[in-house]
Amino acid sequence: MKISTLVSKIPASPTLSITAKVKELRAQGKDVIGFGAGEPDFDTPDNIKQAAIEAINKGVTKYTPVGGSPALKEAVCASIEADYGLQTTPDNVIVSCGAKHSLYNLFLTLFEQGDEVICAAPYWVSYPPMIEIAGATPVIVDTRSEGMKLTAAMVKEAITARTRGIIINSPSNPTGMLVERKELEEIARLCVEHDIIIISDDIYNKIIFDDKEFFSVATISPEVARRTFIINGSSKTYSMTGWRIGYCVGDATVIKAMTRLQSQSTSNPTSFAQEGAVVSLRSDQGIVEERRKIFEKRRDLIVSKIREIPGLDIIPPDGSFYSFPSIKGYLDRFGSAEGLADYLLEKVLVAVVPGEGFGADDHMRLSFATSEKNIIEGLERIKHALTAL
Repeated sequence: MKISTLVSKIPASPTLSITAKVKELRAQGKDVIGFGAGEPDFDTPDNIKQAAIEAINKGVTKYTPVGGSPALKEAVCASIEADYGLQTTPDNVIVSCGAKHSLYNLFLTLFEQGDEVICAAPYWVSYPPMIEIAGATPVIVDTRSEGMKLTAAMVKEAITARTRGIIINSPSNPTGMLVERKELEEIARLCVEHDIIIISDDIYNKIIFDDKEFFSVATISPEVARRTFIINGSSKTYSMTGWRIGYCVGDATVIKAMTRLQSQSTSNPTSFAQEGAVVSLRSDQGIVEERRKIFEKRRDLIVSKIREIPGLDIIPPDGSFYSFPSIKGYLDRFGSAEGLADYLLEKVLVAVVPGEGFGADDHMRLSFATSEKNIIEGLERIKHALTAL
């Protein structure tokens, strides 16, 4: 069968491919340590699970409104007011099948052929393909020379007459870097000046370290807020990756258009998963802070272990649960990050995600959403494999 040109050009997600490979090897009885998964290793909190179970038992198993249940939209509005200080209404909210789905709907709704969308590299693997699916062109801004942090000067240089949008992911996947507040303020000024839409992917906004604070570009001014779309969801904060609940908050006209699009694809997100998401947002948030502290401790551990390995270099992440060390010391030997990743999996059964998919072929991503035991054992294996060279 002939595959369409559009789908033929779409690469498979390297992070999901690595996760699938790890599961396959473990099913074969191999003792693989995986640093690929972009999901917390914690279970979903019991009160959230119980809410979904009770919803099923009550018969909440039918369609909901396409863009999400009224209760969940209200909970999202309350969360936005608490976290951002912004007042919004359910008309400004769409709930989708994960934050990735929200982004996909947003890109298809806003962008088309001839448009350019600024995307800082290293970037999350799905940004460029989704922009291209919409027919637009991703304009990649390489931040590695500035410690992997986006600056207003970089954005200014990338703006053209065709620039339609910019993606801001802070803290970032894969680097964990926060965009500095002063840079966000200047980037926002440029976006107002050039009529650029801001997509603020805030999926890791509750996982930040070293007493640093999350700052959203949407809070700079009402004028900036009007052109900003906030993306978030249940997956990372509440360990609900498999529940597939994400949302977008922004201009009501665009949200309505996204809802029309969603009505012709997935329709509503799962009804009882939405009930669990309501509880996640409205219940005590103490467990979120407890887990953030655990991630911070793991961050310190993985950074210290990476620094013990000759040829690797690491900038400690400000947030998220990813480390993104440089592997420049081994490129001559392996030719690429993919070559090194293949070697580590074959030699010592350690799975990492090569940096090519993130727009940084001289880095690799290691998730520390795993136990301290696995972090220590996995980095010892990597150290053994590389020093053996």
